[in-house]
Amino acid sequence: MARQVVRLWYDPEGDYLEVIFEQKEGYFRETKNDQVMEKVDAEGNILGFSVLRVSALKARPLEVVLS
Repeated sequence: MARQVVRLWYDPEGDYLEVIFEQKEGYFRETKNDQVMEKVDAEGNILGFSVLRVSALKARPLEVVLS
């Protein structure tokens, strides 16, 4: 079974979390939730996602569908 490395980065000052599944060139695009952006490659494959206002998740869970 192949192992997959996931890269996590949190900026407490900006209250921002980034999760990257695959280190590859891509860009962030909006999701239906204005708190979450998904990172995709040129073909639209999901490479990761970012979450703004992470501290707000203490009050309620966040659920979003990545395309």
